[in-house]
Amino acid sequence: MSLDPIQAYGCSEYRALSRRSFLKSSAAAALIVTSPSWLPRVAYADSGGSDRDIVVSIYLRGGADGLTLCAPHGDDDYYAHRPQLAIPPPDSSDPNRLTDLDGFFGLPPAMAPLLPVYQAGHLAFVHACGLTSTTRSHFDAQRFMEVGQVGAGASDGWLGRHLATVSPLDGASVLRGVTFDTAMALTMVGAPLSLPVNDPESFGILGTSSTRDDRAGRIGQMYDHDDVLNVVADNTMATIALLETIDFAGYTPAGGASYPPSQFGDALRATAALIRANVGVEAVHVNKNGWDTHASQGVVTGTMAGLMDDLALGLLALHADMEASGHLGRLIVVVLTEFGRVVAENGSLGTDHGHGGAMIVMGGGVVGGQVMRTWPGLATEQLFAQRDLAITLDYRDILAEIVDKRLGNPNVGSVFPNYTATYRGIVV
Repeated sequence: MSLDPIQAYGCSEYRALSRRSFLKSSAAAALIVTSPSWLPRVAYADSGGSDRDIVVSIYLRGGADGLTLCAPHGDDDYYAHRPQLAIPPPDSSDPNRLTDLDGFFGLPPAMAPLLPVYQAGHLAFVHACGLTSTTRSHFDAQRFMEVGQVGAGASDGWLGRHLATVSPLDGASVLRGVTFDTAMALTMVGAPLSLPVNDPESFGILGTSSTRDDRAGRIGQMYDHDDVLNVVADNTMATIALLETIDFAGYTPAGGASYPPSQFGDALRATAALIRANVGVEAVHVNKNGWDTHASQGVVTGTMAGLMDDLALGLLALHADMEASGHLGRLIVVVLTEFGRVVAENGSLGTDHGHGGAMIVMGGGVVGGQVMRTWPGLATEQLFAQRDLAITLDYRDILAEIVDKRLGNPNVGSVFPNYTATYRGIVV
């Protein structure tokens, strides 16, 4: 298993944290395990009485174009800046026109499957938002956003700090947080009892089953004299045992939900299985890569259309599954990206690294059916640096309100150090 916490997503500036950093953060978190055992008796969490949500964090890596995800057809300058990439307005006769949301914003065809969720009041867009740093570096912007601070400072993630500053939903749980990837996302670094799980169906010790128990015991012996790594090893083995109790391959979504046949769809399907198994998982992180659309962006057919289709169908399936199984009221999904794209299309029919972007929030406690924004306008004189959508809402305002109101953690100042959040009414 690779331990590089940041994967290369098509841009050479991406870097990886070290194995040492991963072990350090995981081990420190794992030290709260009370009585580790190689093959624990799994105690399933009875979380039905809790009013705390389970959070699913989705990161669109590469800088997703918010002006396409949720297009401002009510701003004439959207069409002036994008003669080829702008999607026709809802009153157009073009079959690829936008689906209107509120008279000003609309969904492109690939995102239109989410309209019923939006109309049901379970999904909201947040626009002209993001990270107030002016960086156009993927690496820096992702790092700043995932740690919840701009510049030097924290090395752990905002979601990791949330789990580290709130009591477990279930004190017997061996797995509180999961990153569905080959390595821990920075968002989750520092989280107690949390691990990267690339494939929950095959997560475990590889090799011949006849010698597995012996090899597991030898792993334990290897770390007996290292208190830190011993706890990490114990926690990993306990997690293997836990995941083996869940039939991920045979999981049947509720309500006829159909997850897309993709890595993203598989991750959301596994997320639903974990939530419905009530094993004490409180936070899940999923990366969705490929949004760095410098050329041939393909907003109706092509690269971005395919990415949006996968995103929309995955969210739609998760919503249907959770609603039909009675778990929607305890689910909060946040979709983030490091920055938006330049307002004007470039000569390669793509868009370059920008500034302001869009978020998506979904769940039973979301004040949905709205595009939350203070719209700055797209006229050239209204743009940031005369090229980008300006940011009028810091993304931490949204996350802080979710952490406090939906995740039941009042320690917002610890989760987002040196920032005073303004709640925007995105959740109840």
